[in-house]
Amino acid sequence: MTDLAFAGFLAAMLVLGLRRPFIWVLAYAYVDIVSPHELTYYIFDSIPLSLVVAPLAIMGWLIFDKEKSFQISTTQWLIGMLGLWCGFTTLYAEFPVEAQFKWDWVWKGMIWAMFLPFVLRTRLRIEAYVLFMVLGPALIMIAGGIKTVLSGGGYGSLAIMVDSNSGIYESSTAATIAIAIIPLILWVGRFNTIFPQDWKVKVFAGCLVFACLLIPIGTEARTGLVCIVVLAALMLRDNRRRLLFIGLAGFGAIVSLPFLPQSFSDRMGTISTYQADMSAMTRIAVWRWTLEYVSENPTGGGFGIYRGNNIQYTTTETLESAGATSVQQRVVVDRGRAYHSAYFEVLAEQGWIGLALWLALHGIGLLRMEIVRRRYRKERAPPGYEWVSPLATALQHCQIIYLIGALFIAIAFQPFPLMLLAVQASLDMYLSRLRKREGFKPVAEALKEPGTPRMGKPLPGNLT
Repeated sequence: MTDLAFAGFLAAMLVLGLRRPFIWVLAYAYVDIVSPHELTYYIFDSIPLSLVVAPLAIMGWLIFDKEKSFQISTTQWLIGMLGLWCGFTTLYAEFPVEAQFKWDWVWKGMIWAMFLPFVLRTRLRIEAYVLFMVLGPALIMIAGGIKTVLSGGGYGSLAIMVDSNSGIYESSTAATIAIAIIPLILWVGRFNTIFPQDWKVKVFAGCLVFACLLIPIGTEARTGLVCIVVLAALMLRDNRRRLLFIGLAGFGAIVSLPFLPQSFSDRMGTISTYQADMSAMTRIAVWRWTLEYVSENPTGGGFGIYRGNNIQYTTTETLESAGATSVQQRVVVDRGRAYHSAYFEVLAEQGWIGLALWLALHGIGLLRMEIVRRRYRKERAPPGYEWVSPLATALQHCQIIYLIGALFIAIAFQPFPLMLLAVQASLDMYLSRLRKREGFKPVAEALKEPGTPRMGKPLPGNLT
């Protein structure tokens, strides 16, 4: 029955794509985010869904899109350069078999991210893709939220949809993405034009936000708690009643404490006692090993190089017994430990060149969204473009939360952040085309032109 449900849904999207080929683009987003082959038992086990849907999406664009353009953004150039560099390091990788396995899915995500700005050329298309970036993870977050409410979850025990440790289904990754998409959920609930702006959409958006906030509790992922703090700080940027927001947030946190599982509180408490936590000390040891490795191999060791590490670290724990306090130290030796950080993942595998490209890619995304956010603020945006600044803000906040979460999990090349960068580039290019084609400018820029009426007088015709 599970197989039939997923197969029926995907088949329906492919059939609808015969009428509207852009739906095939959305179908690939669904396949890449949800990974239905992970959730089924028989039908999709031997079918490479991405290699079926992606050609349909690309061919549909090439054949049926009447307004094709091959204008390339800086983001696309950087993704292409990073992809070429990753392909080069794969050729001399120290673990060629493992490197080839990772390269097989990394290059697909990069090609897709380079393709998206070509096809996301209208508001409706950008909005539809953002909607799938919300509803795709929502399938996972709703299931995880229900399980958290019913069982309380637990570290390593909350199987979200499927018992898998890959992609968004990995607990720390799920917690990070769950919090990262909250700004996008809020934007969809307020500005989307695909669904009617009625109470049902707003209630669903509110419930989905609640489900996302439950994921860090159910998974007991410390990264999720850090991301929640970052989200709260970001929401203060445009909040005019900051003291009220801080008070309500603090009150909500205090009220929720009695309902949190004890195991969650104990797990979060290890953040301040990291020296006694093997997981935290392992990460620090791996990061030190990475810095030592790239000092001798500045171009990196290719995908999967972490399998060659040999680390040693000391845990320190303070014990109290019968009124006496003692300090216990233990030396731990380990091999082949993962990076537990996207930054060190890129550094170890792609060296300083790869890290520079990756940081530049995200830095430009943050900068361009900040420019769009300020240029199209409510008091500056032309009529009908009030949705632009909030979307740029949501995309930027989503990226910031991802980058903070990525400090503690190796998700540098996951499809979701690459899609996020592509949507940012698509929005930026869409607005640039409008400025050139229709001649409109944000109000603040237009008012600086000679002969332009000042505030309080009718605006120039090119602003309508």
